[in-house]
Order: sequence, then C-alpha cells, then structure tokens
Amino acid sequence: MTSLEDESVSWRLIGPVSELSKKQCRLIYSSDGRDADVCLFHVNGEFFAMDARCAHSGGPLCDGDIEEADGVLQVFCPWHDYDFNLKTGKSSTGLQQQVFEVKLEDDNVYVKHASELSLQPFGQVKEN
Repeated sequence: MTSLEDESVSWRLIGPVSELSKKQCRLIYSSDGRDADVCLFHVNGEFFAMDARCAHSGGPLCDGDIEEADGVLQVFCPWHDYDFNLKTGKSSTGLQQQVFEVKLEDDNVYVKHASELSLQPFGQVKEN
C-alpha cells in the first residue's frame, strides 16, 4: 500500500471561474480527509484558499464572516471570532492558517495542494 503523504504538491483543478465566483466561500474536500479540506473564498473579484478548519479549535471558516479593514480582507471564525488574513493566513491572535496558491487559467480555478481536491466529498456517490 502506498502512502498519499508521498504525493507531491501540484495544481488541482477546482472548477470553472463562472461557477465558483457565484459564492463567497466554498468548502473544497481533500482526499486526505476532513483535516485537509480547503476553503475557497471569492471576494472583490479575487480568489483565496486556506485550511478550512480554524487553527484555534477547528471551527468551520467557510461559515465565517468576511470583512475588509484598512485594505485587509479577513475571515472571522464563527466559533470564537478569531480573525485570519485571507492572503497571508495570519491572525491578530498570533495564530497562522495555512494558505494555498490560487491561479486562474483557461477560465478555470486551480489550487496548489498536496492532495486531490473536489467540490464533492470523496467516497460518496452522487445520487441523481
């Protein structure tokens, strides 16, 4: 059995810009499981990606409020109101969220990540 940990970091296709720009935040599922899921934010025409679970106690950042203060976009964890800079992942509390590079190419959004990423949970069959 081979380990997924050996998989290299590479650009993962998430989906079309036209679809992903419709929501301010989407949960992107990781093949490595819940702790590796990613939030894809779309704010002011830009995409940002960071760990989906708050570095403080695992709160769902996709459910957080996004605010701009002094030109800095931040997401606030809905559990304890910890703030994280969308570009850097830094918090005024001293905590650090992992952020991921995002690129737009041929009208598609890509995120640089170590695992496979999907808009649907892995291991679940989509029912019609």
